[in-house]
Amino acid sequence: MAKLLIGSDHGGFDLKEFLKSYLKDEGYEVDDIGTNSKEACDYPDVANKMADYLSKDSENLGILICGTGLGMSMAINRYRNIRGALLYSPEEARLAREHNNANVAVLGARTFSNKENLDFLTAFLTAKFSNEERHKRRIDKIS
Repeated sequence: MAKLLIGSDHGGFDLKEFLKSYLKDEGYEVDDIGTNSKEACDYPDVANKMADYLSKDSENLGILICGTGLGMSMAINRYRNIRGALLYSPEEARLAREHNNANVAVLGARTFSNKENLDFLTAFLTAKFSNEERHKRRIDKIS
């Protein structure tokens, strides 16, 4: 099983702590890359740290959280071979993995409840890339 890296800014801190606890209870290996409090911080710094970790081990998956997920999504998708998907339903979460081989789940702490975000993340983590040629071709074009 891949290691999960999880990070947030101050707006996503409470959701990060909730998800981290849940995931560890479910047996996932989870590394918290920050932030470590609700003190204001800049989401690009956390996204940059995530990209650095993922560039060293592409088997890992990332979870990034901010207030809406928009800032983290924009910041993480600047990097080659990282495909961050802003999750807003279980169906989109599943398709992000199956069709786009997304390796970072991005969540909005202020736009969805903890339960909704957990449902999105569960769908993301249980889905697998379909490995169909048409999907591989498209991913290669964006990589």
